[in-house]
Amino acid sequence: MINQIRKEIKTISDPKRATALQRFFKTGKGEYGYGDVFVGLTLPQIRNLVKKYQEMDLKDVVMLLQSKIHEERMIALLVLVEQYKKANEKVKKQIFNLYLANTKYINSWDLVDVTTPRIIGEYLKDKDRSILYKLAKSDGLWEKRISIMATYQFIATLKQFKDTFAIADILLNDKHDLIHKAVGWMLREVGKRISQEAEEEFLKTRYKKMPRTMLRYAIERFPEDLRLKYLKGNV
Repeated sequence: MINQIRKEIKTISDPKRATALQRFFKTGKGEYGYGDVFVGLTLPQIRNLVKKYQEMDLKDVVMLLQSKIHEERMIALLVLVEQYKKANEKVKKQIFNLYLANTKYINSWDLVDVTTPRIIGEYLKDKDRSILYKLAKSDGLWEKRISIMATYQFIATLKQFKDTFAIADILLNDKHDLIHKAVGWMLREVGKRISQEAEEEFLKTRYKKMPRTMLRYAIERFPEDLRLKYLKGNV
């Protein structure tokens, strides 16, 4: 099956689009996506392939996930999401463990954001979440992003934000812009979906020392006058 899907991917690839995607995902030397390879599939094309091959054997999914081609890794991860939805508890655990064992291949913000909440976050809803703190303290950019993005599922489905705040504290002084954006986004989700009061309580003792991008993302939905107070340091 893996040869079949790769043949189909090759047939519908678009070199011009691939070049544009490689610029968009910053694959140049010294950039966060350095060395990543695109073949130029659109999201609808990816989703069609996921639908067609969603019953793929897990062994083949892993082979696809470990590909050098970005779209193949995305297809593999979305297949895992589809399989996770229908799985029993034993298979869910297997998919969860498989995901964590392959974080080195989940190495772009889109791969993380589209799949981490729906597998890692979903699995940990009723389980010990210490693995997220381990990931947050790792040296890996994408493991750190996985740690905060997983909490989206707790925010959206359980109305819980304790782990979001705790992991945000761990990542508060991180140097990477992609972590600043993810943490700010999740703080914003707490305010949007659960309690702006709770978000503000968190921000008031931290906003002056957090990275500017993180703060801007966190307060994006605040009333304009309040947002300006935070930006000017007058809260």
